[in-house]
Amino acid sequence: MIITVINPNTTWDMTAAIELSALAVAGPDTVIRAVSPTMGPASIESHYDEALAVPGLLAEIAGGEELGSDGYVIACFGDPGLDAARELAGGPVVGIAEAAMHAASFLGRRFSVVTTLERTVGRAWDLAEHYGMRRFCANVHACDIPVLELDTDPYAIKRVTDACAAALEQDGSDAIVLGCAGMSSWCGQIGEEIGAPVVDGVTAAVLQVQSLVTMGLYTGDRGEFAPPPPKPYAGVLSDFALPVTE
Repeated sequence: MIITVINPNTTWDMTAAIELSALAVAGPDTVIRAVSPTMGPASIESHYDEALAVPGLLAEIAGGEELGSDGYVIACFGDPGLDAARELAGGPVVGIAEAAMHAASFLGRRFSVVTTLERTVGRAWDLAEHYGMRRFCANVHACDIPVLELDTDPYAIKRVTDACAAALEQDGSDAIVLGCAGMSSWCGQIGEEIGAPVVDGVTAAVLQVQSLVTMGLYTGDRGEFAPPPPKPYAGVLSDFALPVTE
Protein backbone atom coordinates (compact mmCIF):
# COMPACT_ATOMS: atom_id res chain seq x y z
CA MET A 1 0.00 0.00 0.00
CA ILE A 2 1.29 3.46 -0.91
CA ILE A 3 0.00 6.51 0.98
CA THR A 4 1.05 9.93 -0.26
CA VAL A 5 1.21 12.47 2.56
CA ILE A 6 1.11 15.99 1.15
CA ASN A 7 2.34 18.97 3.12
CA PRO A 8 0.64 21.70 1.06
CA ASN A 9 3.27 24.32 1.89
CA THR A 10 6.75 24.41 0.37
CA THR A 11 8.79 24.10 3.58
CA TRP A 12 10.62 20.80 3.22
CA ASP A 13 11.90 20.70 6.80
CA MET A 14 8.29 20.52 7.94
CA THR A 15 7.57 17.84 5.36
CA ALA A 16 10.43 15.74 6.74
CA ALA A 17 9.02 16.02 10.28
CA ILE A 18 5.54 15.11 9.03
CA GLU A 19 7.03 12.07 7.29
CA LEU A 20 8.51 10.82 10.58
CA SER A 21 5.13 11.08 12.29
CA ALA A 22 3.46 9.21 9.43
CA LEU A 23 6.09 6.46 9.42
CA ALA A 24 5.65 5.98 13.18
CA VAL A 25 2.12 4.61 12.68
CA ALA A 26 2.27 3.13 9.17
CA GLY A 27 1.83 -0.61 8.89
CA PRO A 28 4.69 -2.89 7.82
CA ASP A 29 3.31 -3.14 4.29
CA THR A 30 2.59 0.59 3.94
CA VAL A 31 4.92 2.88 2.01
CA ILE A 32 4.76 6.57 2.98
CA ARG A 33 5.48 9.16 0.29
CA ALA A 34 5.84 12.55 1.99
CA VAL A 35 5.86 15.38 -0.53
CA SER A 36 5.53 19.15 -0.84
CA PRO A 37 4.48 21.14 -3.91
CA THR A 38 7.10 22.88 -5.99
CA MET A 39 4.99 26.04 -5.95
CA GLY A 40 2.97 27.85 -3.33
CA PRO A 41 3.40 29.54 0.07
CA ALA A 42 6.07 28.65 2.62
CA SER A 43 3.31 28.32 5.24
CA ILE A 44 -0.48 28.49 5.21
CA GLU A 45 -1.84 31.08 7.63
CA SER A 46 -4.54 32.91 5.66
CA HIS A 47 -7.30 32.35 3.13
CA TYR A 48 -4.94 33.82 0.51
CA ASP A 49 -2.22 31.30 1.41
CA GLU A 50 -4.73 28.48 1.33
CA ALA A 51 -6.11 29.41 -2.08
CA LEU A 52 -2.65 29.63 -3.62
CA ALA A 53 -1.55 26.35 -2.04
CA VAL A 54 -4.29 24.35 -3.76
CA PRO A 55 -2.86 24.20 -7.33
CA GLY A 56 0.42 22.77 -6.06
CA LEU A 57 -1.47 20.33 -3.85
CA LEU A 58 -3.55 19.12 -6.79
CA ALA A 59 -0.40 18.69 -8.88
CA GLU A 60 0.89 16.35 -6.15
CA ILE A 61 -2.38 14.39 -6.25
CA ALA A 62 -1.99 14.00 -10.00
CA GLY A 63 1.62 12.90 -9.52
CA GLY A 64 0.55 10.39 -6.90
CA GLU A 65 -2.01 8.92 -9.28
CA GLU A 66 0.70 8.40 -11.90
CA LEU A 67 2.88 6.62 -9.32
CA GLY A 68 0.05 4.36 -8.13
CA SER A 69 -0.73 5.85 -4.72
CA ASP A 70 -3.56 4.04 -2.95
CA GLY A 71 -4.59 6.98 -0.74
CA TYR A 72 -3.68 10.49 0.36
CA VAL A 73 -3.34 12.63 3.48
CA ILE A 74 -3.57 16.42 3.28
CA ALA A 75 -1.24 17.50 6.08
CA CYS A 76 -2.45 21.01 6.84
CA PHE A 77 -5.06 21.72 9.50
CA GLY A 78 -7.12 23.89 7.16
CA ASP A 79 -7.64 20.80 4.96
CA PRO A 80 -7.08 22.92 1.83
CA GLY A 81 -8.30 21.55 -1.49
CA LEU A 82 -9.82 18.45 0.12
CA ASP A 83 -12.94 18.27 -2.04
CA ALA A 84 -11.00 18.94 -5.26
CA ALA A 85 -8.45 16.29 -4.31
CA ARG A 86 -11.24 13.77 -3.85
CA GLU A 87 -12.42 14.47 -7.38
CA LEU A 88 -8.98 13.60 -8.76
CA ALA A 89 -7.85 10.70 -6.59
CA GLY A 90 -8.73 7.10 -7.21
CA GLY A 91 -8.30 6.23 -3.54
CA PRO A 92 -9.45 7.87 -0.31
CA VAL A 93 -8.25 11.36 0.66
CA VAL A 94 -8.37 12.48 4.30
CA GLY A 95 -7.50 15.87 5.80
CA ILE A 96 -5.74 16.06 9.14
CA ALA A 97 -8.32 18.33 10.77
CA GLU A 98 -11.09 15.99 9.67
CA ALA A 99 -9.26 12.92 10.99
CA ALA A 100 -8.17 14.52 14.26
CA MET A 101 -11.61 15.84 15.15
CA HIS A 102 -13.28 12.52 14.47
CA ALA A 103 -10.63 10.66 16.47
CA ALA A 104 -11.01 13.07 19.41
CA SER A 105 -14.78 12.59 19.39
CA PHE A 106 -14.19 8.93 20.35
CA LEU A 107 -12.20 9.91 23.45
CA GLY A 108 -14.72 11.84 25.50
CA ARG A 109 -17.66 14.19 25.37
CA ARG A 110 -15.71 17.27 24.22
CA PHE A 111 -12.34 18.26 22.83
CA SER A 112 -10.47 21.55 22.50
CA VAL A 113 -8.37 22.61 19.51
CA VAL A 114 -5.04 24.39 20.07
CA THR A 115 -3.78 26.04 16.91
CA THR A 116 -1.20 28.61 15.81
CA LEU A 117 -2.39 32.13 14.94
CA GLU A 118 -5.57 33.81 16.17
CA ARG A 119 -6.59 34.52 12.58
CA THR A 120 -6.92 30.75 11.92
CA VAL A 121 -9.43 30.14 14.74
CA GLY A 122 -12.43 30.90 12.55
CA ARG A 123 -11.31 28.36 9.96
CA ALA A 124 -11.09 25.67 12.64
CA TRP A 125 -14.63 26.45 13.76
CA ASP A 126 -15.82 26.30 10.14
CA LEU A 127 -14.30 22.85 9.73
CA ALA A 128 -15.81 21.61 13.00
CA GLU A 129 -19.22 22.70 11.71
CA HIS A 130 -18.62 21.21 8.26
CA TYR A 131 -17.56 17.84 9.65
CA GLY A 132 -20.44 17.60 12.11
CA MET A 133 -18.03 18.03 15.01
CA ARG A 134 -19.41 21.30 16.34
CA ARG A 135 -21.18 19.62 19.27
CA PHE A 136 -17.93 17.91 20.32
CA CYS A 137 -15.66 20.96 19.95
CA ALA A 138 -15.65 22.93 23.19
CA ASN A 139 -13.40 25.73 21.99
CA VAL A 140 -10.52 26.70 19.71
CA HIS A 141 -7.44 28.38 21.20
CA ALA A 142 -4.55 30.12 19.46
CA CYS A 143 -0.94 30.24 20.70
CA ASP A 144 -0.10 33.12 18.35
CA ILE A 145 3.00 31.32 17.11
CA PRO A 146 3.61 31.62 13.35
CA VAL A 147 3.84 28.21 11.69
CA LEU A 148 7.48 28.61 10.63
CA GLU A 149 8.48 29.57 14.18
CA LEU A 150 7.34 26.21 15.56
CA ASP A 151 10.75 24.89 14.51
CA THR A 152 12.82 27.93 15.41
CA ASP A 153 11.34 29.26 18.66
CA PRO A 154 12.95 27.30 21.54
CA TYR A 155 9.94 28.09 23.74
CA ALA A 156 7.32 27.06 21.19
CA ILE A 157 6.61 23.62 22.64
CA LYS A 158 6.25 25.06 26.15
CA ARG A 159 3.83 27.70 24.89
CA VAL A 160 1.76 25.07 23.09
CA THR A 161 1.83 22.75 26.10
CA ASP A 162 0.73 25.55 28.42
CA ALA A 163 -2.08 26.44 26.02
CA CYS A 164 -3.23 22.81 25.95
CA ALA A 165 -3.25 22.59 29.75
CA ALA A 166 -5.16 25.87 30.01
CA ALA A 167 -7.69 24.71 27.42
CA LEU A 168 -8.44 21.55 29.38
CA GLU A 169 -9.02 23.57 32.53
CA GLN A 170 -11.00 26.37 30.91
CA ASP A 171 -13.17 24.24 28.64
CA GLY A 172 -13.61 21.13 30.76
CA SER A 173 -12.51 19.09 27.76
CA ASP A 174 -11.49 15.45 27.71
CA ALA A 175 -8.95 15.68 24.88
CA ILE A 176 -6.86 18.11 22.87
CA VAL A 177 -6.56 18.35 19.09
CA LEU A 178 -3.32 19.89 17.84
CA GLY A 179 -4.25 22.40 15.15
CA CYS A 180 -1.13 22.34 12.98
CA ALA A 181 0.85 19.61 11.22
CA GLY A 182 4.00 21.34 12.45
CA MET A 183 3.09 20.29 16.01
CA SER A 184 2.85 16.61 15.07
CA SER A 185 6.10 15.45 16.70
CA TRP A 186 5.13 16.99 20.05
CA CYS A 187 1.94 14.97 20.51
CA GLY A 188 3.26 12.34 22.92
CA GLN A 189 5.28 14.75 25.03
CA ILE A 190 2.39 17.17 25.43
CA GLY A 191 0.02 14.34 26.33
CA GLU A 192 2.35 13.14 29.08
CA GLU A 193 2.76 16.63 30.52
CA ILE A 194 -0.93 17.55 30.61
CA GLY A 195 -2.23 14.10 31.53
CA ALA A 196 -4.88 13.93 28.81
CA PRO A 197 -5.24 12.46 25.30
CA VAL A 198 -3.66 14.65 22.62
CA VAL A 199 -4.59 13.94 19.02
CA ASP A 200 -2.25 14.66 16.12
CA GLY A 201 -4.03 14.84 12.77
CA VAL A 202 -1.13 13.47 10.73
CA THR A 203 -1.07 10.12 12.49
CA ALA A 204 -4.87 10.01 12.73
CA ALA A 205 -5.23 10.65 9.00
CA VAL A 206 -2.58 8.12 7.98
CA LEU A 207 -4.29 5.43 10.04
CA GLN A 208 -7.69 6.39 8.63
CA VAL A 209 -6.49 6.19 5.03
CA GLN A 210 -4.70 2.92 5.78
CA SER A 211 -7.93 1.48 7.18
CA LEU A 212 -10.05 2.64 4.24
CA VAL A 213 -7.61 1.19 1.70
CA THR A 214 -7.46 -2.08 3.65
CA MET A 215 -11.26 -2.26 3.49
CA GLY A 216 -11.18 -1.59 -0.25
CA LEU A 217 -13.05 1.70 0.11
CA TYR A 218 -12.65 4.86 -1.94
CA THR A 219 -14.46 8.16 -2.55
CA GLY A 220 -17.80 7.57 -4.27
CA ASP A 221 -17.81 9.09 -7.74
CA ARG A 222 -21.40 8.84 -8.93
CA GLY A 223 -22.20 12.49 -8.28
CA GLU A 224 -20.38 15.46 -6.82
CA PHE A 225 -17.01 13.69 -6.56
CA ALA A 226 -16.95 12.32 -10.08
CA PRO A 227 -13.91 13.45 -12.10
CA PRO A 228 -14.30 17.11 -13.14
CA PRO A 229 -15.55 17.66 -16.71
CA PRO A 230 -12.70 18.48 -19.12
CA LYS A 231 -12.46 22.08 -20.33
CA PRO A 232 -9.74 24.53 -21.34
CA TYR A 233 -7.77 26.34 -18.64
CA ALA A 234 -6.02 29.59 -19.52
CA GLY A 235 -2.76 31.27 -18.57
CA VAL A 236 -0.56 29.83 -15.84
CA LEU A 237 -3.23 27.19 -15.11
CA SER A 238 -3.29 25.79 -18.64
CA ASP A 239 -1.42 22.66 -17.52
CA PHE A 240 -4.24 21.86 -15.09
CA ALA A 241 -6.75 21.15 -17.88
CA LEU A 242 -7.86 17.54 -17.59
CA PRO A 243 -7.62 15.19 -20.57
CA VAL A 244 -10.76 13.82 -22.18
CA THR A 245 -11.32 10.24 -21.05
CA GLU A 246 -13.42 7.56 -22.70
